[in-house]
Amino acid sequence: MKSTSPWRWTSSIRVRIVAVVVVLLVLSSVGSVLLLRLVLFERLNEEISISLDREAEEFRLLAGGVDPRTGEPFGEDLSAIFDVYFSREIADEGETLLAFLDGELYESRRAQQVPDPEEFRSTVDYWLGLEEMEKGTIDTPAGKTSYVAVPFDGDPYDGLFVVANFPANEQSEIDRAVQTQLVVQLGTTILASLLSLALAGRVLRPLKSLAETARIISDTDLSRRIETTGKDEASQIADAFNDMLARLEQSFTTQRQFLDDTSHELRTPLTVIRGHMELLDLDETPEERAATVALVTDEVDRMNQIVSDLFVLARAERPDFLALDRVEVQELVLSVYRKMTALADRDWQVDAPEPTVILADRHRVTQALLQLADNAVKFTEAGATIRLGADVSPEAVRLWVLDSGPGIPAQDADQIFTRFKRGSGRDTAKTGGAGLGLSIVAAIAEAHGGSASLVTRPGWGACFEILLPRHAVLPPANPS
Repeated sequence: MKSTSPWRWTSSIRVRIVAVVVVLLVLSSVGSVLLLRLVLFERLNEEISISLDREAEEFRLLAGGVDPRTGEPFGEDLSAIFDVYFSREIADEGETLLAFLDGELYESRRAQQVPDPEEFRSTVDYWLGLEEMEKGTIDTPAGKTSYVAVPFDGDPYDGLFVVANFPANEQSEIDRAVQTQLVVQLGTTILASLLSLALAGRVLRPLKSLAETARIISDTDLSRRIETTGKDEASQIADAFNDMLARLEQSFTTQRQFLDDTSHELRTPLTVIRGHMELLDLDETPEERAATVALVTDEVDRMNQIVSDLFVLARAERPDFLALDRVEVQELVLSVYRKMTALADRDWQVDAPEPTVILADRHRVTQALLQLADNAVKFTEAGATIRLGADVSPEAVRLWVLDSGPGIPAQDADQIFTRFKRGSGRDTAKTGGAGLGLSIVAAIAEAHGGSASLVTRPGWGACFEILLPRHAVLPPANPS
């Protein structure tokens, strides 16, 4: 059942990724804008301080010089000093230049938007009360103001020169520029967030499809697949999931068919056992009871063989099914031949190849060859010829078992290696086989990277071959 919480959208990976990106972008934007504002304010204060010092220094140098109009030193003629100075100077932005004689405003210059001296009269009175040069900042009705005040003793009047800067207007311009920058960055962040949301949805779409597919998959429907178009990591995960589904579907289909065939094959001996056990009390003589027990025992043995064969086939799909080692083919063929001769009274023959080493599981290959020999025994009479041999080529080794029996029709060649399938050209009723022997042979061959097949050889009945490749890398030889 899906959650109905209003916050369920926060569980989306896409939303969380975009949310983290947005938060980082917003914090970065706000932090960078605030830092920019701080730097601009510091630079403004530094420029104002330099400008005030320069104006005050220029005024002091002028006062200690000569009057360009007369060529005589200014001396204590403050009015002449003020006249010459103000004839040359223009107030910078936010700046006001003030000259006072005997406490009265003699001359002034001020930039636009700088208040009239009468608007900050209390500050002017403070400056007029100074006896020494002073530099600092002071609060005025027009805002915080930086200033340099230079008092002079003159004849017949004392004077005061003040250069002050009102940065409120420039600070407002900085604030407006910073606000504009902040709006632009936030707008860019919103646009980037929307694009990130769309891109994240595109990138994570295979994962969403994977989750939806996983929810609807059941043990009866493994046919669903995830559509992928890209080559990114999410698409690779989806492709891997599709591959896994394909393997699971094949495995489940094979398993279901295998279980169906197994249950069908075991049903017959179980029915036979049940029927004879129910009739056991009706047997009147010890001989009849012994015959019934022997029949039941035989069916139990057959079931045990079926289960053993099924266990081998089940293990064939595991990675530890084989224990590979260096195997000398000639010695292997002769060893199997000696074991085969004990199976039954047949004309056993062997065709051993030249000494050749391959990488294989000796036990499993022996098991496969003995299975082929046992199969030949079941379908031949006493004295019939059964021949074992091997052919070696640069690419592969062919191990074969052939007999002089009735053979197998060509139309059965493709199905006799299938589990629970039997050829139609042999009397399978008398063997009681479950159709698993050749399946085991095929499984062992395929586990080695080879194959098992039925071939035709003139003059012989059935001929089975096991093909084992020789291209595997052999382990280092034992130094002993």
